[in-house]
Amino acid sequence: MTSKIIYTGNLRTEATHLSSNAVIQTDAPVDNHGKGENFSPTDLVATALASCMLTIMGITSNAHGINIVNTHAEVTKIMVADPRRIGRIEVTIYVEGQEVFSAKEKMILQHAAMTCPVFESLHTDIEKVVTFLFNGVEEN
Repeated sequence: MTSKIIYTGNLRTEATHLSSNAVIQTDAPVDNHGKGENFSPTDLVATALASCMLTIMGITSNAHGINIVNTHAEVTKIMVADPRRIGRIEVTIYVEGQEVFSAKEKMILQHAAMTCPVFESLHTDIEKVVTFLFNGVEEN
């Protein structure tokens, strides 16, 4: 078992990661009757995408001797209706750590991010828009 989740009332849950005892609380978002005081479950899905991308980039960068320390991501989740679901996730990844990234290093890191397990697990109806900026310069 990976985690245990308890509904604590007032549209809030508390999830415990069983191997570490780390705890995450979620709230329903304000636009869906909640307080919005914590991540919503759908916020966690969008955030998990970026976190997974950075993790796989980290594993790959270690294997190839590429420094990506201080690389970070920004995430925007867009909901749609009928049925209410995540319609689009926008991820901007700011790749930092080295003064210069070669074309090969950029390709390796982008491929790693775009093949992370969460990206591969999300339904194809969810539009995923990913932008990479290497030291502030956008890459296509």
